[in-house]
Amino acid sequence: MHIWNDNHPIYLQLRERLIAQILEGRLKEGEAIPSVRQVSTEYRINHLTVAKAYQELVTEGLLEKRRGLGMFVLKDAQKKLLKYERERFLAEEFPEFLRRIRRLGLDKEELIRMIREAGA
Repeated sequence: MHIWNDNHPIYLQLRERLIAQILEGRLKEGEAIPSVRQVSTEYRINHLTVAKAYQELVTEGLLEKRRGLGMFVLKDAQKKLLKYERERFLAEEFPEFLRRIRRLGLDKEELIRMIREAGA
């Protein structure tokens, strides 16, 4: 059973899960993704919701529909996503992270030590 966040549309949450799977290499380039019917049955969501998530990824150039065969991860999808996610992180999330560090008065050396210990 999958839990959905009521604060965000399910199709966007599904889209984010698929993006994460591509980024993590669980869905590989050229690989077929589960059918709309399979996903709607497994997650117990409307097939139109699944189709909308898939269509967004097609529009973004990450998936392609092959008539009679299904949806497939496009070549360079992971590379494209990684570039986009890095840019978004640096432009949106990292500045907020820095503001929070400053607000909390965290020491730079302590943070560096913690990052090293975490193996990042």
